[in-house]
Amino acid sequence: MAHFIACHKTDDAVNVANVFFRDVVRLHGIPRSIVSDRDVKFLSHFWRTLWSKLGTKLMFSTTCHPQTDGQTEVVNRVSSTLLRDVIKKNIKTWEDCLPHVEFAYNHVVHSATNMSPFEVVYGYNPTTPLDMLPLSFEQVMNKDGQTKAEFVKKMHQQVKENLEKRTRKYETRANKGKKRVTFDIGDWVWVHFRKERFPAQRKSKLLPRGDGPFQIVDKVNDNAYKLDLPDLRSNPFQEGGMMEIKDHVVKDLSLARLKFRSSYAARLSSTK
Repeated sequence: MAHFIACHKTDDAVNVANVFFRDVVRLHGIPRSIVSDRDVKFLSHFWRTLWSKLGTKLMFSTTCHPQTDGQTEVVNRVSSTLLRDVIKKNIKTWEDCLPHVEFAYNHVVHSATNMSPFEVVYGYNPTTPLDMLPLSFEQVMNKDGQTKAEFVKKMHQQVKENLEKRTRKYETRANKGKKRVTFDIGDWVWVHFRKERFPAQRKSKLLPRGDGPFQIVDKVNDNAYKLDLPDLRSNPFQEGGMMEIKDHVVKDLSLARLKFRSSYAARLSSTK
């Protein structure tokens, strides 16, 4: 596989190393060996030290004999031919055309391998604009493609089942020892105060952590209730003495586990 990267002639070994890590190592990892010519950048102390520390072997072509690294020279010749055909007379646009030339080179089938570089490296060819055209109904389906699609779907389904199974285990472990509590309209409950949501009522850690009982006047669902808070009308979080407890606030503003029925509240008021 070839990668065509635009550089400047004035780039030193440090810049070349940064480009190499950004566009090559990022995709393929650290190479075991590098074949290059004897440019001063590749003979510098920085370049030799860098790759010796990473365990990469450096190999150089013979001086004034580029045929030593014939594979690289063939790629350079092909890339130049592709660029000439693409840019025509717009020479200044060669850098913008470079990614398209790289894609075309890596997508074409090579005579030596009878496969494209994309297929050799990744096992399949990427989608092209021609592949996005709608297929005719008379076209015969490819069995290998259908088998591959079924394999991918089956694998995704298996992964989904494994994740759901693991989630159920986490849920069982987290809910161990916990009791699910629901409330009805007319029940009396305690409200847990957090300093972030009730700064006026919870100015110190030594103050009571809750207050109540308050009566539920409306039930949105099992995790959301509206309470009548007559003593907290000045709180900026409530309007008209009503407070709505939504799903994402339940943990912060949790209802106490104590559940007061209306009959008990009546007895409580009579004792006072």
